[in-house]
Amino acid sequence: NERQMENRKNTCEILLQRHKRKSVLHRIVTGDEKWIYFKSPKRKKSWVNPGQPSTSTAKPDRFGKKTMLCVWWDQKGAVYHELLKPGETVNTVRYRQQMIDLNHALIEKRPEWARRHGLVILLHDNAPAHKAKPVQDTIKALGWEVLPHRR
Repeated sequence: NERQMENRKNTCEILLQRHKRKSVLHRIVTGDEKWIYFKSPKRKKSWVNPGQPSTSTAKPDRFGKKTMLCVWWDQKGAVYHELLKPGETVNTVRYRQQMIDLNHALIEKRPEWARRHGLVILLHDNAPAHKAKPVQDTIKALGWEVLPHRR
């Protein structure tokens, strides 16, 4: 709606002004979750030009066994990942622990982060587990800033 579009525009303008004053892109860490399917049966049919061989592609079995992959990265690449047990999802307790583990991974894999404590800018979506008070308290204790996320 109009209000959401205005909020997005304002957030973008604030971030752009901030970046122009002093670059912040190197400070941003973001992540996401993705379902990984155990079985990806091959799809045999495909659209091709006449005379060309058809190709097979993987088609995920949306109702089969799956597991969730959680990955965080910065501008240099992947920093931390976690593969959950089949059927497990991210809840408040797990996400809070992932923030702690991410902090350890940043210190280990990006030594410059250890010297810049409190300069991490976390970009994550507004899923309920991410917005929960224990998670927010942990992020605050780590000294991280949360980048506004608008849907």
